[in-house]
Amino acid sequence: MSAQEEVLEKKKVETKESKLYEIVLYNDDYNTFDHVIETLIVVCEHTPEQAEQCSLLVHYKGKCTVKTGTYKDLEPRCGKLLEEGLSAEIV
Repeated sequence: MSAQEEVLEKKKVETKESKLYEIVLYNDDYNTFDHVIETLIVVCEHTPEQAEQCSLLVHYKGKCTVKTGTYKDLEPRCGKLLEEGLSAEIV
């Protein structure tokens, strides 16, 4: 009877932690609730309820985080919000 040895290789698994960023939407005196809601639905993939809640927070609190993710994902979204006339930045 022969003995078999199994050698298990230890593999170092490195998880690359990506820093998460946020798009913050700011209140302004120009855009309507409907425009803000429609834009958030399209650009940030919000549900209608989520977009409405964000628009109310922006109106009453002055700002609201509308999307969280990697910078690579948020940059084009923030650009589209700005193109639509909204005030937003990535933080």
